[in-house]
Amino acid sequence: MPQTPPLTGILVSGGYNKNLYQSQSPAEGQGYGSAGLYYHDNILVSGSMEALIHHLVPSLDYYPDRTYIFTFLLSSRLFIHPYALLSKVCHLCVEQQRLSDPQADKIRVRQLAPKVLQLLQEWTETFPYDFRDERMMRSLKELTHRLTSGDELYRKAVHQMTQVLIRKLTNLSQYEEALVKIKATATDRLTVLKAKPQAIQRDMLSICNDPFTVAQQLTHIELERLSYIGPEEFIQAFEKKDPLDNEKVMFLHASPSGTNCCGQPGIHSKIKCNRPHLHRLHNIPTKAYSLGEAEISQPNISGMNMSPVSRLRKTWSKVKTAKFDILEHQMDPSSNFYNYRTALRGATQRSRTANSNREKIVIPFFSLLIKDIYFLNEGCSNKMQNGHVNFEKFWEMAKQVGEFMVWKKVECPFEKDRKILQYLLTAPVFSEDALYLASYESEGPENHTEKDRWKSLRCVPESQGWWGGGVPLLHSS
Repeated sequence: MPQTPPLTGILVSGGYNKNLYQSQSPAEGQGYGSAGLYYHDNILVSGSMEALIHHLVPSLDYYPDRTYIFTFLLSSRLFIHPYALLSKVCHLCVEQQRLSDPQADKIRVRQLAPKVLQLLQEWTETFPYDFRDERMMRSLKELTHRLTSGDELYRKAVHQMTQVLIRKLTNLSQYEEALVKIKATATDRLTVLKAKPQAIQRDMLSICNDPFTVAQQLTHIELERLSYIGPEEFIQAFEKKDPLDNEKVMFLHASPSGTNCCGQPGIHSKIKCNRPHLHRLHNIPTKAYSLGEAEISQPNISGMNMSPVSRLRKTWSKVKTAKFDILEHQMDPSSNFYNYRTALRGATQRSRTANSNREKIVIPFFSLLIKDIYFLNEGCSNKMQNGHVNFEKFWEMAKQVGEFMVWKKVECPFEKDRKILQYLLTAPVFSEDALYLASYESEGPENHTEKDRWKSLRCVPESQGWWGGGVPLLHSS
Protein backbone atom coordinates (compact mmCIF):
# COMPACT_ATOMS: atom_id res chain seq x y z
CA MET A 1 0.00 0.00 0.00
CA PRO A 2 1.32 3.49 -0.77
CA GLN A 3 2.66 5.25 2.31
CA THR A 4 1.68 8.81 3.17
CA PRO A 5 3.78 11.20 5.24
CA PRO A 6 2.95 11.77 8.93
CA LEU A 7 0.55 14.52 9.92
CA THR A 8 3.26 16.54 11.68
CA GLY A 9 4.40 19.45 9.56
CA ILE A 10 1.91 19.00 6.75
CA LEU A 11 -0.61 21.52 7.97
CA VAL A 12 0.95 24.92 7.50
CA SER A 13 -0.33 28.48 7.56
CA GLY A 14 -1.09 28.49 3.84
CA GLY A 15 -3.55 25.63 4.14
CA TYR A 16 -1.44 22.72 2.96
CA ASN A 17 2.07 21.71 1.97
CA LYS A 18 2.22 22.41 -1.76
CA ASN A 19 4.93 19.83 -2.27
CA LEU A 20 2.52 17.10 -1.17
CA TYR A 21 -0.52 18.32 -3.06
CA GLN A 22 -1.23 15.92 -5.89
CA SER A 23 -4.54 17.13 -7.28
CA GLN A 24 -4.83 19.01 -10.50
CA SER A 25 -4.61 22.79 -10.19
CA PRO A 26 -6.40 25.08 -12.66
CA ALA A 27 -4.84 24.88 -16.05
CA GLU A 28 -4.79 28.64 -16.49
CA GLY A 29 -5.35 31.68 -14.32
CA GLN A 30 -5.06 31.90 -10.55
CA GLY A 31 -8.65 32.49 -9.56
CA TYR A 32 -10.63 29.72 -11.17
CA GLY A 33 -10.89 25.98 -11.04
CA SER A 34 -12.93 23.39 -12.79
CA ALA A 35 -15.54 20.79 -11.98
CA GLY A 36 -17.00 22.82 -9.13
CA LEU A 37 -13.71 23.62 -7.36
CA TYR A 38 -12.36 27.14 -6.92
CA TYR A 39 -8.65 27.91 -6.40
CA HIS A 40 -6.69 31.01 -5.49
CA ASP A 41 -2.91 31.01 -5.86
CA ASN A 42 -3.11 27.25 -6.39
CA ILE A 43 -4.90 26.77 -3.07
CA LEU A 44 -8.35 25.22 -2.97
CA VAL A 45 -10.60 27.81 -1.30
CA SER A 46 -14.13 26.63 -2.08
CA GLY A 47 -16.17 24.09 -3.94
CA SER A 48 -19.53 22.40 -4.18
CA MET A 49 -20.06 19.48 -1.83
CA GLU A 50 -20.33 17.05 -4.73
CA ALA A 51 -17.08 18.31 -6.26
CA LEU A 52 -15.30 18.07 -2.91
CA ILE A 53 -16.48 14.48 -2.49
CA HIS A 54 -15.23 13.62 -5.98
CA HIS A 55 -11.94 15.27 -5.04
CA LEU A 56 -11.64 12.82 -2.13
CA VAL A 57 -12.05 9.66 -4.21
CA PRO A 58 -8.88 8.16 -5.73
CA SER A 59 -8.67 7.12 -9.36
CA LEU A 60 -6.07 5.24 -11.39
CA ASP A 61 -3.98 8.38 -11.89
CA TYR A 62 -4.89 10.40 -8.80
CA TYR A 63 -4.65 10.16 -5.02
CA PRO A 64 -5.73 13.08 -2.78
CA ASP A 65 -3.19 14.83 -0.59
CA ARG A 66 -3.34 13.67 3.02
CA THR A 67 -3.93 17.22 4.20
CA TYR A 68 -7.02 17.43 2.03
CA ILE A 69 -8.24 14.06 3.31
CA PHE A 70 -7.92 15.14 6.93
CA THR A 71 -9.47 18.57 6.34
CA PHE A 72 -12.42 17.27 4.36
CA LEU A 73 -13.18 14.32 6.65
CA LEU A 74 -13.01 16.73 9.60
CA SER A 75 -15.23 19.46 8.15
CA SER A 76 -17.63 17.51 5.93
CA ARG A 77 -19.60 16.27 8.96
CA LEU A 78 -21.04 19.79 9.25
CA PHE A 79 -22.86 19.09 5.98
CA ILE A 80 -23.18 15.33 5.65
CA HIS A 81 -23.12 12.45 8.12
CA PRO A 82 -19.97 10.28 7.91
CA TYR A 83 -21.96 7.16 7.00
CA ALA A 84 -23.63 9.04 4.12
CA LEU A 85 -20.23 10.29 2.97
CA LEU A 86 -18.72 6.82 3.03
CA SER A 87 -21.73 5.53 1.12
CA LYS A 88 -21.10 8.13 -1.59
CA VAL A 89 -17.42 7.29 -1.68
CA CYS A 90 -18.28 3.60 -2.12
CA HIS A 91 -20.75 4.43 -4.88
CA LEU A 92 -18.21 6.54 -6.77
CA CYS A 93 -15.52 3.89 -6.45
CA VAL A 94 -17.84 1.14 -7.67
CA GLU A 95 -19.59 3.02 -10.47
CA GLN A 96 -16.82 5.22 -11.81
CA GLN A 97 -14.25 2.46 -11.81
CA ARG A 98 -16.80 -0.15 -12.93
CA LEU A 99 -16.00 -2.41 -9.96
CA SER A 100 -19.51 -3.83 -10.09
CA ASP A 101 -18.83 -5.30 -13.54
CA PRO A 102 -18.01 -9.01 -13.21
CA GLN A 103 -15.79 -8.63 -16.27
CA ALA A 104 -13.91 -5.69 -14.80
CA ASP A 105 -10.28 -5.64 -15.79
CA LYS A 106 -8.40 -7.32 -12.95
CA ILE A 107 -5.34 -5.24 -13.69
CA ARG A 108 -7.42 -2.08 -13.39
CA VAL A 109 -8.85 -3.24 -10.04
CA ARG A 110 -5.39 -4.10 -8.75
CA GLN A 111 -4.14 -0.65 -9.71
CA LEU A 112 -7.02 1.10 -7.98
CA ALA A 113 -7.33 -1.11 -4.89
CA PRO A 114 -4.22 0.07 -3.01
CA LYS A 115 -5.26 3.71 -3.39
CA VAL A 116 -8.80 3.16 -2.13
CA LEU A 117 -7.51 0.98 0.71
CA GLN A 118 -5.06 3.71 1.63
CA LEU A 119 -7.91 6.24 1.80
CA LEU A 120 -9.88 3.89 4.03
CA GLN A 121 -6.83 3.39 6.22
CA GLU A 122 -6.45 7.16 6.57
CA TRP A 123 -10.09 7.36 7.61
CA THR A 124 -10.00 4.49 10.11
CA GLU A 125 -6.75 5.65 11.70
CA THR A 126 -7.61 9.33 12.09
CA PHE A 127 -11.37 9.14 12.66
CA PRO A 128 -11.87 5.66 14.16
CA TYR A 129 -14.88 6.73 16.24
CA ASP A 130 -16.88 7.22 13.04
CA PHE A 131 -16.92 3.44 12.79
CA ARG A 132 -18.83 2.94 16.02
CA ASP A 133 -21.78 3.37 13.66
CA GLU A 134 -22.72 -0.07 12.31
CA ARG A 135 -23.60 1.48 8.97
CA MET A 136 -20.01 2.65 8.61
CA MET A 137 -18.66 -0.81 9.36
CA ARG A 138 -21.08 -2.35 6.89
CA SER A 139 -20.02 0.00 4.07
CA LEU A 140 -16.37 -0.57 4.93
CA LYS A 141 -16.79 -4.35 4.65
CA GLU A 142 -18.70 -4.14 1.38
CA LEU A 143 -16.15 -1.92 -0.35
CA THR A 144 -13.09 -3.80 0.89
CA HIS A 145 -14.67 -7.08 -0.19
CA ARG A 146 -15.03 -5.78 -3.75
CA LEU A 147 -11.45 -4.52 -3.79
CA THR A 148 -9.77 -7.58 -2.33
CA SER A 149 -11.68 -10.37 -4.04
CA GLY A 150 -9.16 -12.88 -5.29
CA ASP A 151 -6.08 -11.07 -3.96
CA GLU A 152 -4.49 -12.49 -0.82
CA LEU A 153 -2.12 -9.55 -0.33
CA TYR A 154 -4.94 -7.02 -0.20
CA ARG A 155 -7.02 -9.28 2.04
CA LYS A 156 -4.18 -9.32 4.56
CA ALA A 157 -3.94 -5.52 4.39
CA VAL A 158 -7.69 -5.18 5.04
CA HIS A 159 -7.53 -7.68 7.89
CA GLN A 160 -4.73 -5.71 9.53
CA MET A 161 -6.57 -2.41 9.07
CA THR A 162 -9.76 -3.89 10.53
CA GLN A 163 -7.94 -5.35 13.54
CA VAL A 164 -6.31 -2.00 14.34
CA LEU A 165 -9.70 -0.29 14.09
CA ILE A 166 -11.42 -2.83 16.34
CA ARG A 167 -8.62 -2.52 18.87
CA LYS A 168 -9.03 1.26 19.00
CA LEU A 169 -12.79 1.00 19.45
CA THR A 170 -12.36 -1.64 22.15
CA ASN A 171 -9.86 0.53 24.01
CA LEU A 172 -12.29 3.44 23.87
CA SER A 173 -15.12 1.33 25.31
CA GLN A 174 -12.87 0.06 28.09
CA TYR A 175 -11.74 3.60 28.88
CA GLU A 176 -15.32 4.82 29.08
CA GLU A 177 -16.13 1.98 31.46
CA ALA A 178 -13.12 2.93 33.59
CA LEU A 179 -14.34 6.53 33.79
CA VAL A 180 -17.71 5.32 35.03
CA LYS A 181 -16.01 3.27 37.75
CA ILE A 182 -13.84 6.23 38.78
CA LYS A 183 -16.90 8.44 39.01
CA ALA A 184 -18.68 5.80 41.12
CA THR A 185 -15.68 5.58 43.47
CA ALA A 186 -15.63 9.34 43.87
CA THR A 187 -19.35 9.30 44.64
CA ASP A 188 -18.87 6.57 47.25
CA ARG A 189 -16.11 8.53 48.95
CA LEU A 190 -18.31 11.58 48.91
CA THR A 191 -21.10 9.65 50.64
CA VAL A 192 -18.72 8.50 53.39
CA LEU A 193 -17.34 11.99 53.76
CA LYS A 194 -20.79 13.47 54.18
CA ALA A 195 -21.69 10.98 56.89
CA LYS A 196 -18.34 10.92 58.71
CA PRO A 197 -16.11 13.91 57.87
CA GLN A 198 -13.39 12.61 60.20
CA ALA A 199 -13.33 9.24 58.42
CA ILE A 200 -11.41 10.62 55.44
CA GLN A 201 -8.76 13.01 56.64
CA ARG A 202 -6.25 12.37 53.91
CA ASP A 203 -5.17 15.29 51.78
CA MET A 204 -2.58 15.67 49.04
CA LEU A 205 0.31 16.13 51.46
CA SER A 206 -0.48 12.85 53.18
CA ILE A 207 -0.26 11.09 49.82
CA CYS A 208 2.71 12.95 48.32
CA ASN A 209 4.51 16.11 49.40
CA ASP A 210 6.61 16.49 46.25
CA PRO A 211 5.02 18.99 43.79
CA PHE A 212 7.03 17.67 40.85
CA THR A 213 5.79 14.11 41.39
CA VAL A 214 2.19 15.33 41.63
CA ALA A 215 2.66 17.33 38.42
CA GLN A 216 3.95 14.20 36.69
CA GLN A 217 0.89 12.21 37.76
CA LEU A 218 -1.43 14.98 36.60
CA THR A 219 0.39 14.82 33.27
CA HIS A 220 -0.44 11.10 33.10
CA ILE A 221 -4.13 11.88 33.61
CA GLU A 222 -4.24 14.68 31.06
CA LEU A 223 -2.32 12.85 28.34
CA GLU A 224 -4.54 9.80 28.75
CA ARG A 225 -7.67 11.90 28.43
CA LEU A 226 -6.33 13.78 25.44
CA SER A 227 -5.43 10.51 23.71
CA TYR A 228 -9.09 9.48 23.62
CA ILE A 229 -10.40 12.75 22.18
CA GLY A 230 -11.16 12.39 18.47
CA PRO A 231 -10.62 15.33 16.10
CA GLU A 232 -14.27 15.17 15.05
CA GLU A 233 -15.37 16.10 18.59
CA PHE A 234 -14.17 19.67 18.03
CA ILE A 235 -16.49 19.95 15.03
CA GLN A 236 -19.44 17.99 16.38
CA ALA A 237 -19.54 20.27 19.41
CA PHE A 238 -20.80 23.06 17.15
CA GLU A 239 -23.90 21.05 16.34
CA LYS A 240 -24.85 20.15 19.92
CA LYS A 241 -24.11 23.09 22.17
CA ASP A 242 -22.04 26.20 22.67
CA PRO A 243 -18.47 24.91 23.25
CA LEU A 244 -17.89 27.79 25.66
CA ASP A 245 -20.04 25.86 28.12
CA ASN A 246 -17.07 23.50 28.42
CA GLU A 247 -15.23 26.19 30.33
CA LYS A 248 -17.45 25.50 33.31
CA VAL A 249 -16.31 21.88 33.28
CA MET A 250 -12.65 22.58 32.67
CA PHE A 251 -12.32 25.09 35.47
CA LEU A 252 -13.70 22.63 38.00
CA HIS A 253 -10.14 21.38 38.06
CA ALA A 254 -9.47 24.43 40.27
CA SER A 255 -11.65 23.09 43.07
CA PRO A 256 -9.21 20.39 44.31
CA SER A 257 -6.61 23.14 44.78
CA GLY A 258 -9.02 25.14 46.90
CA THR A 259 -10.04 22.01 48.82
CA ASN A 260 -6.46 21.11 49.67
CA CYS A 261 -5.51 24.68 50.55
CA CYS A 262 -8.44 25.29 52.89
CA GLY A 263 -8.62 21.76 54.32
CA GLN A 264 -11.77 19.94 55.35
CA PRO A 265 -14.14 21.88 57.60
CA GLY A 266 -13.36 21.02 61.19
CA ILE A 267 -10.14 19.18 60.35
CA HIS A 268 -7.43 21.60 59.18
CA SER A 269 -8.16 24.73 61.18
CA LYS A 270 -4.72 26.07 62.05
CA ILE A 271 -2.44 28.27 59.99
CA LYS A 272 0.54 25.99 60.50
CA CYS A 273 -1.38 23.20 58.76
CA ASN A 274 -2.23 25.35 55.75
CA ARG A 275 1.15 26.94 55.11
CA PRO A 276 2.81 23.73 53.83
CA HIS A 277 -0.28 23.07 51.71
CA LEU A 278 0.00 26.42 50.00
CA HIS A 279 3.78 26.23 49.80
CA ARG A 280 3.68 22.90 47.96
CA LEU A 281 0.38 23.25 46.13
CA HIS A 282 1.31 26.57 44.60
CA ASN A 283 4.41 24.83 43.22
CA ILE A 284 2.35 22.15 41.44
CA PRO A 285 1.15 24.40 38.58
CA THR A 286 4.69 25.78 38.28
CA LYS A 287 6.12 22.29 37.90
CA ALA A 288 3.28 21.32 35.57
CA TYR A 289 3.95 24.34 33.35
CA SER A 290 7.62 23.35 33.11
CA LEU A 291 6.41 19.99 31.76
CA GLY A 292 4.34 21.71 29.04
CA GLU A 293 1.12 21.35 31.05
CA ALA A 294 -0.87 24.58 30.60
CA GLU A 295 -4.15 22.68 31.08
CA ILE A 296 -3.14 21.91 34.69
CA SER A 297 -1.51 25.27 35.38
CA GLN A 298 -4.40 27.59 34.58
CA PRO A 299 -7.10 25.83 36.65
CA ASN A 300 -4.70 25.56 39.60
CA ILE A 301 -3.96 29.26 39.35
CA SER A 302 -7.70 29.86 39.35
CA GLY A 303 -8.04 27.61 42.40
CA MET A 304 -5.34 29.51 44.29
CA ASN A 305 -7.05 32.78 43.43
CA MET A 306 -10.49 31.71 44.63
CA SER A 307 -11.74 34.02 47.37
CA PRO A 308 -11.73 31.37 50.14
CA VAL A 309 -8.02 30.79 49.42
CA SER A 310 -6.83 34.28 48.53
CA ARG A 311 -8.32 35.72 51.75
CA LEU A 312 -5.91 33.64 53.87
CA ARG A 313 -3.52 36.57 54.24
CA LYS A 314 -1.64 35.29 57.27
CA THR A 315 -1.04 31.99 55.55
CA TRP A 316 0.05 33.58 52.27
CA SER A 317 2.46 35.85 54.15
CA LYS A 318 4.48 32.76 55.10
CA VAL A 319 4.64 31.37 51.55
CA LYS A 320 7.25 32.24 48.93
CA THR A 321 5.28 33.11 45.82
CA ALA A 322 7.94 34.31 43.38
CA LYS A 323 7.56 31.30 41.04
CA PHE A 324 3.80 31.45 41.30
CA ASP A 325 3.86 35.16 40.38
CA ILE A 326 5.90 34.33 37.28
CA LEU A 327 3.41 31.64 36.29
CA GLU A 328 0.50 34.05 36.79
CA HIS A 329 2.27 36.41 34.43
CA GLN A 330 2.62 33.64 31.85
CA MET A 331 -1.11 32.87 32.11
CA ASP A 332 -2.19 36.51 32.20
CA PRO A 333 -5.43 36.71 30.15
CA SER A 334 -4.76 40.27 28.93
CA SER A 335 -4.23 40.83 25.20
CA ASN A 336 -6.01 37.53 24.50
CA PHE A 337 -3.49 35.49 26.55
CA TYR A 338 -0.55 36.95 24.62
CA ASN A 339 2.10 35.64 27.04
CA TYR A 340 0.63 32.16 27.06
CA ARG A 341 0.30 32.05 23.27
CA THR A 342 3.93 33.11 22.89
CA ALA A 343 5.03 30.36 25.27
CA LEU A 344 2.81 27.83 23.45
CA ARG A 345 4.46 28.65 20.13
CA GLY A 346 7.84 28.06 21.75
CA ALA A 347 6.71 24.79 23.30
CA THR A 348 5.28 23.63 19.97
CA GLN A 349 8.54 24.39 18.18
CA ARG A 350 10.50 22.60 20.91
CA SER A 351 8.20 19.60 20.61
CA ARG A 352 8.77 19.30 16.86
CA THR A 353 12.54 19.02 17.25
CA ALA A 354 12.61 17.10 20.54
CA ASN A 355 14.33 13.76 20.91
CA SER A 356 12.60 12.65 24.12
CA ASN A 357 8.93 12.28 25.01
CA ARG A 358 9.40 14.60 27.97
CA GLU A 359 10.44 17.43 25.66
CA LYS A 360 7.56 16.62 23.29
CA ILE A 361 4.83 17.17 25.90
CA VAL A 362 2.47 20.00 24.99
CA ILE A 363 -0.86 20.03 26.80
CA PRO A 364 -2.66 23.26 25.88
CA PHE A 365 -5.02 25.32 27.99
CA PHE A 366 -8.01 23.39 26.68
CA SER A 367 -10.71 26.00 27.26
CA LEU A 368 -8.74 28.50 25.21
CA LEU A 369 -8.21 25.97 22.42
CA ILE A 370 -11.96 25.33 22.34
CA LYS A 371 -12.65 29.07 22.27
CA ASP A 372 -10.27 29.64 19.37
CA ILE A 373 -11.90 26.93 17.28
CA TYR A 374 -15.35 28.09 18.32
CA PHE A 375 -14.76 31.70 17.32
CA LEU A 376 -13.14 30.61 14.06
CA ASN A 377 -16.33 28.69 13.33
CA GLU A 378 -18.58 31.57 14.38
CA GLY A 379 -16.54 34.26 12.64
CA CYS A 380 -16.54 32.68 9.18
CA SER A 381 -19.46 31.35 7.18
CA ASN A 382 -19.47 27.68 6.27
CA LYS A 383 -20.67 28.47 2.78
CA MET A 384 -20.07 31.15 0.16
CA GLN A 385 -22.85 33.19 -1.42
CA ASN A 386 -22.84 30.85 -4.41
CA GLY A 387 -23.48 27.87 -2.13
CA HIS A 388 -19.94 26.54 -2.27
CA VAL A 389 -18.30 25.24 0.90
CA ASN A 390 -15.90 27.82 2.34
CA PHE A 391 -12.89 25.52 2.33
CA GLU A 392 -10.45 28.28 3.21
CA LYS A 393 -12.05 28.36 6.65
CA PHE A 394 -11.66 24.62 7.06
CA TRP A 395 -7.97 24.67 6.13
CA GLU A 396 -7.41 26.91 9.14
CA MET A 397 -9.64 24.81 11.38
CA ALA A 398 -7.79 21.65 10.34
CA LYS A 399 -4.50 23.34 11.13
CA GLN A 400 -5.58 24.00 14.72
CA VAL A 401 -7.08 20.56 15.25
CA GLY A 402 -4.11 18.96 13.49
CA GLU A 403 -1.70 20.47 16.01
CA PHE A 404 -3.75 18.96 18.80
CA MET A 405 -3.62 15.58 17.04
CA VAL A 406 0.18 15.69 17.21
CA TRP A 407 0.24 16.70 20.89
CA LYS A 408 -2.13 13.96 22.00
CA LYS A 409 0.03 11.17 20.54
CA VAL A 410 2.90 11.77 22.97
CA GLU A 411 3.38 8.97 25.48
CA CYS A 412 3.87 10.04 29.08
CA PRO A 413 7.49 9.27 30.06
CA PHE A 414 6.95 9.35 33.83
CA GLU A 415 6.44 6.35 36.07
CA LYS A 416 2.88 5.93 37.34
CA ASP A 417 2.13 6.19 41.05
CA ARG A 418 -1.16 4.37 41.60
CA LYS A 419 -1.84 5.91 45.01
CA ILE A 420 -1.44 9.47 43.76
CA LEU A 421 -3.47 8.78 40.62
CA GLN A 422 -6.27 7.21 42.65
CA TYR A 423 -6.37 10.20 44.96
CA LEU A 424 -6.37 12.74 42.12
CA LEU A 425 -9.12 10.90 40.26
CA THR A 426 -11.45 10.22 43.20
CA ALA A 427 -10.84 12.97 45.78
CA PRO A 428 -14.12 14.69 46.72
CA VAL A 429 -14.33 18.36 45.86
CA PHE A 430 -15.69 21.05 48.17
CA SER A 431 -18.61 23.22 47.20
CA GLU A 432 -18.03 26.97 47.41
CA ASP A 433 -19.81 27.13 50.78
CA ALA A 434 -17.63 24.35 52.18
CA LEU A 435 -14.51 26.17 51.01
CA TYR A 436 -15.60 29.37 52.73
CA LEU A 437 -16.41 27.50 55.94
CA ALA A 438 -12.99 25.83 55.97
CA SER A 439 -11.36 29.15 55.16
CA TYR A 440 -13.07 30.91 58.09
CA GLU A 441 -12.04 28.09 60.41
CA SER A 442 -8.44 28.54 59.27
CA GLU A 443 -8.46 32.33 59.55
CA GLY A 444 -11.45 33.93 61.24
CA PRO A 445 -13.73 36.37 59.44
CA GLU A 446 -12.35 39.92 59.32
CA ASN A 447 -15.40 42.09 58.60
CA HIS A 448 -19.15 42.15 59.10
CA THR A 449 -19.86 40.57 55.70
CA GLU A 450 -17.57 37.63 56.41
CA LYS A 451 -18.93 37.25 59.94
CA ASP A 452 -22.50 37.11 58.68
CA ARG A 453 -21.60 34.57 56.03
CA TRP A 454 -19.70 32.43 58.54
CA LYS A 455 -22.67 32.48 60.90
CA SER A 456 -25.08 31.39 58.16
CA LEU A 457 -22.74 28.64 56.96
CA ARG A 458 -22.39 27.18 60.42
CA CYS A 459 -26.15 26.76 60.55
CA VAL A 460 -26.28 24.75 57.31
CA PRO A 461 -26.23 20.93 57.75
CA GLU A 462 -23.28 19.22 56.05
CA SER A 463 -25.61 17.32 53.75
CA GLN A 464 -27.02 20.55 52.34
CA GLY A 465 -24.15 22.12 50.53
CA TRP A 466 -20.82 21.29 52.11
CA TRP A 467 -19.65 18.97 49.39
CA GLY A 468 -19.35 19.09 45.64
CA GLY A 469 -18.76 16.09 43.42
CA GLY A 470 -15.60 14.26 42.52
CA VAL A 471 -13.08 15.49 40.01
CA PRO A 472 -14.93 15.97 36.69
CA LEU A 473 -14.32 13.61 33.82
CA LEU A 474 -13.39 15.64 30.80
CA HIS A 475 -13.70 13.09 28.03
CA SER A 476 -16.99 12.84 26.20
CA SER A 477 -17.57 10.27 23.53
